[in-house]
Amino acid sequence: MLEKATFGAGCFWGVEATFRQVKGIKSTAVGYSGGTVANATYEQVCSGRTGHAEVVQLEYDPDEVSYEALLDVFWRSHDPTTLNRQGPDVGTQYRSAIFFHDAAQEQAARSSKESLVSKRPIVTEITPALEFYRAEEYHQQYLEKRGQASCRI
Repeated sequence: MLEKATFGAGCFWGVEATFRQVKGIKSTAVGYSGGTVANATYEQVCSGRTGHAEVVQLEYDPDEVSYEALLDVFWRSHDPTTLNRQGPDVGTQYRSAIFFHDAAQEQAARSSKESLVSKRPIVTEITPALEFYRAEEYHQQYLEKRGQASCRI
């Protein structure tokens, strides 16, 4: 049975491209979560007034990849020490966030964050997964559609 994981780590294009390379990931979708506006659009989220983060929601096979392994990819794929910023992207929509889907994911996320805190201050929020609003179709697999493996900063 497939499970879900939801992460915010800056611009969702690069985050999605990174996770699509992980064995055991069966599907990815980019979108918005963590805010207060239902069915928010990209333009609304970019305004910084919806409370949403740009996120990638994964469906994965836990027999092929563990949630802990996904957390390792998450921590390595962005800078969790910068508040509301990843590279040139600035705003709450680019915050570092783990949206957990059950108690086991929450515990794993908190434990993994705690293991990093001793090395450097981590600003990543860990909160329950709320409604996920799929982004517009042109955002889905954006980099892959353009023949790019990652964002160029």
